[in-house]
Amino acid sequence: MARTSAPTGRQLLAEVRDVVYDLPVFATAPLYRRWHCRWGATPAEIGDVLPGDTVLPHAQFRSTRAITINAPPNAVWPWLVQVGCGRAGFYSDDLLDNLGRPSATTIAPDLQHLEVGQWIPMSPSATPSDRTAFKIQSFEVNTSLLWSKPDSTWAWRLTPAETNRTRLVTRVHAVYDWRHPLTAVFGVILMEFGDFAMQRRMLRGIKTRSEAHPDDAESRDETRLAVSAPLAGRVR
Repeated sequence: MARTSAPTGRQLLAEVRDVVYDLPVFATAPLYRRWHCRWGATPAEIGDVLPGDTVLPHAQFRSTRAITINAPPNAVWPWLVQVGCGRAGFYSDDLLDNLGRPSATTIAPDLQHLEVGQWIPMSPSATPSDRTAFKIQSFEVNTSLLWSKPDSTWAWRLTPAETNRTRLVTRVHAVYDWRHPLTAVFGVILMEFGDFAMQRRMLRGIKTRSEAHPDDAESRDETRLAVSAPLAGRVR
């Protein structure tokens, strides 16, 4: 089961250590904003069109980041599908974004269903009316995924690379709405100071998990084929 649970004492200490380790990055991120908003991405990836690019044309925060994963896209995709607070977590600083509950290290079959309009909770109390929760705007299995909320979009693209690898690219656009000062200030703190350290750790967390279980995707595909074959035979 991949749903998160309360941390053990050792896990909690590790989470505190991770946050302390990231503190210098949190504090200094605005000083090298141009660099970290392109962390890991090639010029071509930065210039590519991704889902959601036209949703917030006046976004003040724009980042495109990427990482190479030594596993095929169908081994990476399930980790993205089950993301969310109270679901599999975010594979990042769990103390800050998952109430201290360790992010999942296995795939949960019951968290693998996706549909447009589905909510991705960013907090345990998230509801469909909560402006902090993302909604699935669009997706293409093993290829792309777009989350959105009123003030931001978060896109993912998985591209097959040589030797059975994946380029995982993620893009965030966020608007600071100064008509609501408190919300805007919170957005500035979150994106300008917190986003890089958290998202870099998330990308690395997805990479570690995908590379540790590359055969899981193949076995899931074989199971789907075995189940769909007799069904296909009936629909004739």
